[in-house]
Amino acid sequence: MIEQDADVVVVGGGPAGLAAAVSAKQHGANRVIVLDRNQWLGGILPQCIHDGFGVEEFGISMTGPEYAERYIEMAQSQRILCFAETMVLRFNKALEIIAVNKKGMYKLKTKAMILATGCREKTRWQSMIPGSRPSGIYTAGVAQGLINLYNIMPGKKIVILGSGDVGLIIARRLKFEGAHVMGVVELLPYASGLPRNIVQCLDDFDIPLYLNHTVTSIAGKERLEKVTIQQVDDTMAPIPATEMQIACDTLLLSLGLIPENELAKTTGVEIDDYTGGPIVDERLETTIPGVFACGNCLQVYDTVDMLSFDAKKTGKHAAEHSFKKQSIKQDRKKGLTVHAGDGVRYVVPQRIFTCGTVHFTLRADTPRGISILRLTVGKKELLKKKLLGVNPVSMIRIDAHIPTEILTNNKQVEVTISDT
Repeated sequence: MIEQDADVVVVGGGPAGLAAAVSAKQHGANRVIVLDRNQWLGGILPQCIHDGFGVEEFGISMTGPEYAERYIEMAQSQRILCFAETMVLRFNKALEIIAVNKKGMYKLKTKAMILATGCREKTRWQSMIPGSRPSGIYTAGVAQGLINLYNIMPGKKIVILGSGDVGLIIARRLKFEGAHVMGVVELLPYASGLPRNIVQCLDDFDIPLYLNHTVTSIAGKERLEKVTIQQVDDTMAPIPATEMQIACDTLLLSLGLIPENELAKTTGVEIDDYTGGPIVDERLETTIPGVFACGNCLQVYDTVDMLSFDAKKTGKHAAEHSFKKQSIKQDRKKGLTVHAGDGVRYVVPQRIFTCGTVHFTLRADTPRGISILRLTVGKKELLKKKLLGVNPVSMIRIDAHIPTEILTNNKQVEVTISDT
């Protein structure tokens, strides 16, 4: 057993993990270690060769590999220890981490820990699509990796189920490579990807988008031969006599992302039923003291820039915890719970223990026009903000002041979105 000590250990070397590690180092953590199970750092970014990364954060448009390389260089310049091909097996509430790689077993004792384990794609079996089991069915992320990393085309005549951003971007990428993209099929009455990607990836390339539709059957013996799509009603049930068959050899699934938190669950970190990520406070600390969370394992972000902004805050708070442990523990004796009210799907953070300005991220439950966002505690209104329009695909970010006098255990902050 190889034993090591650290001020901060980050589990996950993707963009969130690297941003958090760099920030922890910049805010006073002396020994910072990053653990990642892949052979490379950067997470999914090396296969994201399209541009648009870094515009909000650095003011320039970069590809995914360029964005990742910037943070890798920052980590190297600050002498952050990065262990690739290292699998974290478990950790405990005493912040002792057991990991393994080619050199053997590691036991790392740390003062603070950051979970940056990312997310995974939903598969065919989570959407329960009936039919045969031919080859030619991939998740959108797997198809993206095949093309951009290994120069392998997944197919020639392609249908994409789900209009998430990865699916939209891969539709354009396939078009570039000469594939015939037959259409993108979306269950909801609106696209689930960012509006700019609808325009740049579908409209600009004349790729049809079938809203209020889903794939109801898959057919093929050895290789996929056709899919059946069908219109759905308000309850998401297929409408009879609306079937349409599309001949194709490939079906790509862009059904959404699931935060990867199996490691956190085994240690007892409380998980939010809606986000699938850890329940955190305003410092992005989980229900286990000293364990923080950031990136797509906390909540699925719209852009890597916004993800990195929040990951940097996590790194700062983790560093502070590593050398102010006792004073921070005292703040947890009183606090508020945060409730997603009418018009809101979820809110992060879910708990508040300190007064002052708190940064919230949330999503609306349905598309709306001009709306009013409110934060209230009982009859007291903490914030009222007019929104020109809301859409579940776009994360809402707000700051609100939490006064000292309302920090009691029996009070609740409610966040609502209404038409007036």
